[in-house]
Amino acid sequence: MKLSGGVEWALHCCVVLTAADEPVPAARLAALHDVSPSYLAKQMQALSRAGLVRSVQGKTGGYVLTKKPAEVSLLDVVQAVDGASPAFVCTEIRQRGPMGTPPEQCTKPCPVARAMGAADAAWRASLAAVTIADLAASVESDSGPEALPRIGAWLNAEPGDRPH
Repeated sequence: MKLSGGVEWALHCCVVLTAADEPVPAARLAALHDVSPSYLAKQMQALSRAGLVRSVQGKTGGYVLTKKPAEVSLLDVVQAVDGASPAFVCTEIRQRGPMGTPPEQCTKPCPVARAMGAADAAWRASLAAVTIADLAASVESDSGPEALPRIGAWLNAEPGDRPH
């Protein structure tokens, strides 16, 4: 499966939003990850349209998660950013050409479509089984219990007061 780069960015943003005490502007998220602010803003808008984050307006505005991190799966984020369409779409190639199977004999999906559908279902089930909370816990186990609190402090600090 090939996912857009926006999925990676959106997932990282969801994880770090778990550490923020206040709404975080997309520009601050972009600065944290050293990525394009305009492209990241598009990913945050996609998450917002899907109801995974919401935008808070005003001077201290920005994005916050709308659900508990344990209620947001990787599949939710992937579908918000890249859509829910299956990775494989059967075009019934078996019905083409001089030896094509007549449509009335095609009463079930062909073996290729079945195998690809099963792979897509397994991939989606795997993504659905992992949550943003799971990723945040992995950050803690990989980088130490201070990693996300440090990021949260950086995100919530005034620009001149950000810890390094």
